Amino acid sequence: MKIPFSPPYIDDSVVAEVTDSLRSGWITTGPKVKALEEEIKQRTGAGAVLGVSSWTIGAIMTLRWLGVKPGDEVIVPAYTYCATALAVIWAGAKPVMVDVGPDFNISIEAIRRAITPRTKAIIPVDIAGWPCDYRAIMQLVQEPDIVKLFQPTSPIMERMGRITVINDSAHSIGSHYEGRFSGSETDIAIFSLHAVKNVTTAEGGAICLNMPAPFDNEQLYKDLRLMSLNCQTKDAFTKSKAGGWRYDIVGMGMKANLADVNAAIGLAQIRQYDQLLARRKQIFQAYDAALGKHPWAILPPSADGRRESSYHVYALRIDGISEAQRDAIIDEISKRQVAVNVHFIPLPMLTLFSGMGYRMEDYPQAYRNFAHEISLPSYPQMTDEQVAFVVKTVTEAYETVIGETAQ
Repeated sequence: MKIPFSPPYIDDSVVAEVTDSLRSGWITTGPKVKALEEEIKQRTGAGAVLGVSSWTIGAIMTLRWLGVKPGDEVIVPAYTYCATALAVIWAGAKPVMVDVGPDFNISIEAIRRAITPRTKAIIPVDIAGWPCDYRAIMQLVQEPDIVKLFQPTSPIMERMGRITVINDSAHSIGSHYEGRFSGSETDIAIFSLHAVKNVTTAEGGAICLNMPAPFDNEQLYKDLRLMSLNCQTKDAFTKSKAGGWRYDIVGMGMKANLADVNAAIGLAQIRQYDQLLARRKQIFQAYDAALGKHPWAILPPSADGRRESSYHVYALRIDGISEAQRDAIIDEISKRQVAVNVHFIPLPMLTLFSGMGYRMEDYPQAYRNFAHEISLPSYPQMTDEQVAFVVKTVTEAYETVIGETAQ
């Protein structure tokens, strides 16, 4: 049985929505982007939501708006996809990497130890869709001693008066934290709408704005929307109207807008997301029930009374094995035509970041999580038969590798 890792969910409603966009004669930023923004705003409770062309460009744009510059620091976990740190670098600041906990997510104590007067933002990451401890993070940045340490280097930071928390919610659309949807629990949260995500626009992202007073999130939406269109005073939709050709460039913007033809995919998906998310949860529960019988299986966190995952990635860990054994197990699984993945290779293990001086030995828990992790297929189209076959395949691969190693 051949099982792909994460194909996009494309049904007739998606095809119809995209076709409607194509036939409308307008395929770049327009009414479907606005409709998708409103759907996400309603689902998350965010103050405002801006569609952008990717998570990465959304993060770069947000950090540039904040005003980071050389010498400023942004705290990120060492265990994440490269885009989290690359966005910081592209925005002109330095990523300060910290270790994570056994649940994959950033360590609160590691954040505390890393804060200096140069710290301007923190980017926690909801690995696999499991929310970070946002109450603890938001309380930390508002502690009097931490606020006293803060030294703003831009007018926006001066208005903020403390470290800004920007949630990397790339995986977590649909997750919950203490009764709140992901996207509303920090100052700013950014979703990815990439092809493999729970809701996709093929390529895209969404910035959720929850800035505290004195900031006006609706005005901030307008400012960032302008910034995402090269700071052009008229978008292409408005400029295309008869007599509407004249425009101005009023700032140093960038090209970061989401197109209607892309937004149409996500719009059709998010309108049926309750059902899609419920199926993802069923698949997680089936994996838990079957794999939980094995003493070597460390099941991923999915719900604990305070938090519930978006069930984006089933991040299984295999207890008591080495990185090489993990790789061998993946090879055995692949021989049986089941596609699996690893989330993620820690940043200090990547050539770019090791070349900058980041050392893997400084992040022991991140390495332990990585060395034992295998991401299993998990998406709404999977059948119960396919889930059972994945479990059988993983179990047999484990037995094959550990048996060979023991001889």
